[in-house]
This record gives sequence, structure tokens and C-alpha cells, in this order.
Amino acid sequence: MPEVKRTVRLVTEQHIIDKPSEVEGFPQRSWSIEVYVVNDKGEQIPATLFDKVTYHLHPSFGSRAVQTFKNPPFRIQEEGWGEFDMQIELTADKSHFVNHDLNFLQERYESKHIITFKNPKPAFLNILRESGSVPGDENGLKKRSAVGEESANKKKKRNDKNVDMDKLAEGLQKLGEDDLLQVVQMVHDNKSADSYTKNDVDMGEFHVDLYTLPDTLIKMLWDFTSERGAM
Repeated sequence: MPEVKRTVRLVTEQHIIDKPSEVEGFPQRSWSIEVYVVNDKGEQIPATLFDKVTYHLHPSFGSRAVQTFKNPPFRIQEEGWGEFDMQIELTADKSHFVNHDLNFLQERYESKHIITFKNPKPAFLNILRESGSVPGDENGLKKRSAVGEESANKKKKRNDKNVDMDKLAEGLQKLGEDDLLQVVQMVHDNKSADSYTKNDVDMGEFHVDLYTLPDTLIKMLWDFTSERGAM
């Protein structure tokens, strides 16, 4: 089974507020933390792969020292005068822990953490695919870029878009690993209800029948492959 990694981005904001502080010389502040995921394209997206996020704060917060949130962006907002290290528990297939430094050097700062999901179950693999590719998808695309090569001999071209499907299939197989990851994501994001795709988790392969993809997606794949010089 694959080992899947995802980048989690923590966004922290803080500012001084007009409230008395418990300690002289240390003004009272309002601070917040939000949790996001960074996808393969470097884009910040909602961290929907997590079921909940639990913040383990300094014991001085008393009954509020442990707080759990179940909806993205899992925002916690608190007040205090002091900086401290906290542990954040990210729960998906199981609990994953990251350490976070709450400090007041900047009004807004970000930190990134790599989360490794070991041997995720098939259902959770599909959830992970919503935020990026899964190891093995690119290999499956190389091996089976078009399921049904028999029909490809009869359909040399897709007449409505004048796309040579054989040439497209060959071009896809020439793409590098990073480009193939983008292709897999492109197919996931733009396929139709009639499109044939199959995630073979046991073999670590992604299968797709090019002839069942929408015309717009075929055009996107053709343009992408051409721009990469693979055709």
C-alpha cells in the first residue's frame, strides 16, 4: 500500500487589543490559528481530509486548554498575553500531531508541516486524491493511458475536435512524473459522469479510457501534452 504525504499550512494571526493584561509590560492580544492543505500545484485549499482538529494549549487556559473543531478551516480564536508552544492534533484516518510555536513577532505568519499517511484504506485514498495525487497513479497512467486500444485502431481521430487519440495516448506516456501528476488531477477535476476511470489501489494504477472523456477535457489534455513537447 502507498505512503501518502500532504503539506499542512498553519496560518496564525495576532494583534494587541485594548484589554488589561495580567502581566505588566506584556499587552493582551487576540490570536487565531487556521489549518489548510497545500495541493500539488502549491495552492492553499480547505483541509477537508481531516475530520477534526484539536488544539492542546498551555495549562493556564484551564477548561479551554483542549479545544476541538470539526469544520474547515478549524479556526481557534483566543486571547492572552504570553507566547507558548502547543500541540495540534489532526484527525483523519488516525491522529497526527504537529508542534506549533505561538509567538508575537509578526501579526501574521505561516508554518508548514508534512503529514505522512501510512497504508491508507481505499476509501481514505479517494479522499486524499481530492487534495493531490497518490503514489502509483502516474505509473498506472503510463501503463494504461487508454483502456480499449482495440477501438483506438478503428477511431484514429476524434472527429469533433480533430484529435488524434493514438498520438495523444503516446504523448501522455512520454510526460515526466510531475506532468503526469497534473494530468491525473486534471482528469479527476474535469471528468463527466460517463467517463471511465478506475483507481486500482492494489496495483497502484490509475486507468482511464480516453474515448469516454468530455471533449473539453480531451482538448485540455491535448494542449497540455503539446505544450510539454511530448507530441
